[in-house]
Order: sequence, then C-alpha cells, then structure tokens
Amino acid sequence: MTVSDPIADLLTRLRNAAAVGKPSFEVPYSKLKGEIVRILKQEGYIANYELDTTGKFPVIRVENKFVNKSAALAGLKRVSKPGLRKYVAATEIPRVLGGLGIAILSTSSGILTGQEAKRKNVGGELLAYVW
Repeated sequence: MTVSDPIADLLTRLRNAAAVGKPSFEVPYSKLKGEIVRILKQEGYIANYELDTTGKFPVIRVENKFVNKSAALAGLKRVSKPGLRKYVAATEIPRVLGGLGIAILSTSSGILTGQEAKRKNVGGELLAYVW
C-alpha cells in the first residue's frame, strides 16, 4: 500500500490507537517518522518506541502512554500538507493551547519542537500540533 502523506498516516495511526485504547501499533519506518516519534517520547506523549528491522522492511513499534486509563495524547493536527506547505519564521512559531501542547517543525537543524526552534532561533516547515 502506498501512502501519499506518510506523516499524516503516522499521526492518524497514533490518534486512532489512542482513541480505542490500543497499547501499541506499528508504522513503516522513515527517518522523518523516527524523529517525530522521538519528539513524542521526549515530550511524554507516548510511553516508548523501538525500531524493528527483523522483517523485510523496517517498522517503528510505538507503545501508547495511558494515564488513569485515558491516553496521554489528547489530540493531533497535521498543519503542513503535501498540497499546501506552511512555513514559519522563528518569531512566528505558534503556541499550542496556550503552551500546553507542542508544535513540531522541520528545520535546518533537524526536527524540533516549537520551543527548541525558538531557543535556536530557527524557523521551518510547521509539521503538526500535538496536545
């Protein structure tokens, strides 16, 4: 199966797994998806992840994080899409839910959260909002 927007596919799988209370799920590996999952783990939205290279194609196995039987991840929104890219300068990086969520950006310094990008004073493509 070919997916035209692999980031949206990752976010949709994550949203759906959290909504139904699934403890883990798999997604095909790419460097970009690996970095997004790393940020989600770093910020506490998922419990853990691991790269599985035993099969024909590598996959990322993601374990959802649950707090009091509800998912730690409340919502996701894909911002920049293949048909309409959204770029922001370092001074224009938005706050998500008044600072309770994070923005994920693809910058010249790699995949960063909005706070890291502001600290490094770099802008880039606004990939997603997570709260």
